[in-house]
Amino acid sequence: MAAGGLKKTSSSPLCLSSVNHISRNCVDLEKSVEFYENVLGFKPIKRPGSFGFAGAWLYNYGMGVHLLQVEEDIELAIQNRNREINPRDDHISFQCEDIVQVENDLKERSIKCTRRVVEEGGILVEQLFFHDPDGFMIEVCNCDNLPVEPLTSPSCNSRRYPKPFKTTTHTLASDSFTQHLQGDYRTSNEQYAMYV
Repeated sequence: MAAGGLKKTSSSPLCLSSVNHISRNCVDLEKSVEFYENVLGFKPIKRPGSFGFAGAWLYNYGMGVHLLQVEEDIELAIQNRNREINPRDDHISFQCEDIVQVENDLKERSIKCTRRVVEEGGILVEQLFFHDPDGFMIEVCNCDNLPVEPLTSPSCNSRRYPKPFKTTTHTLASDSFTQHLQGDYRTSNEQYAMYV
């Protein structure tokens, strides 16, 4: 048996093409939207009206963030907001070009962060960790300094799915992104990876 009690088989793993979105429960939807929009640079997009609960969808960097309003004990929410920053907590990580600028921007916004530097084979990776309004961990790093070195060859050979590990970054005009937000937001972005 594999981890989690799943039966190990000889078949290939699921052939996935990309991350679509992450979903976050939040106590104060308005405050969370403001954080993801104004601090992390996500843009609000249309959310289906058929959901029976409050929420918001945002998009940037080739992925979505779905914020879900929950009715939660306010004490627990305050506890989460004030907990210590632990880089080993569950988190999402964003790549940046200038870690010092990001750190200065966080300080300017009075957002508490922890900085770490990891060295591997003479390559330095700088990391900043901080919380969103509900205590979910966010990392900003320059992790692309480290080469991606697969331990095994990819087992997904279908032409339908992009090949992992070889990426080229392209930048689109901001007008294209604005037009794109009004249409099918899953196919393009200001900055996206094109798999080759």
